[in-house]
Amino acid sequence: MEYRPLIFITNDDGINAPGLRALVDVARELGDVIVVAPDTPQSGQGHAITLRDPLRLKKVDIFEGLDAYECSGTPVDCVKLGKHILLHQREADLCVSGINHGSNASLNIIYSGTMSAAMEASLEGINSIGFSLLDYEWDADFEPCKTHIRELMAYVLENGMENCKLLNVNIPAVPATVLKGFKICRQAEARWIERYVEGEDPRGQKYYWLTGDFVNQDEGDDTDVWALENNYISVVPSGHDLTRYNAISALKKLEAEVEV
Repeated sequence: MEYRPLIFITNDDGINAPGLRALVDVARELGDVIVVAPDTPQSGQGHAITLRDPLRLKKVDIFEGLDAYECSGTPVDCVKLGKHILLHQREADLCVSGINHGSNASLNIIYSGTMSAAMEASLEGINSIGFSLLDYEWDADFEPCKTHIRELMAYVLENGMENCKLLNVNIPAVPATVLKGFKICRQAEARWIERYVEGEDPRGQKYYWLTGDFVNQDEGDDTDVWALENNYISVVPSGHDLTRYNAISALKKLEAEVEV
């Protein structure tokens, strides 16, 4: 019998998100699939895990012929429970997270539940990919990008990854005829200029709603932001090491100045 790889699928938009269904459609062509996703949207949760409350898993009949579970916790909780409770002794060959509704390019990876779920799987030694489409609408059209997603997943399943375990993939929301293909990139230097909109609820209590503007501070043509602006699918090899290696030598003098 031909070996079929096991593909673990999760997201941060919730078990009913259209982007998750699109990813399942692609993955089931390539291998056996198990789905564990939050029971409610968890965007912006980053790498949060649940410690104070019990976690619950409920099997759901959403994807015909597939084992799928909704989880009461965060995207990272979904990965942890999937690996330690549901997969038992079988190892996943690939974890894919998404397809996220909206961009996770540049520094957005830090806040993203989609990418944190994929990163958690990579920390467990699983080759992982986070997919995002630059369309925040619930009825976004995922069809133009399915062929490219399948191509990348098949490549990783066949060839593995070298020197990393995690890819951050962002896809411009353009027709298939406009999409130029993959561009291997670095993460752009950017920031959010944030502000809070102040309001008052019906009981007279103040509330604050976070908003802001994304500002790209990087003029390089090798970044994910540049790629997306030019209709490429950006692929950024990513990881969890936050060390700024080019700053180490300048700080070395601190060692000599501190008396023991």
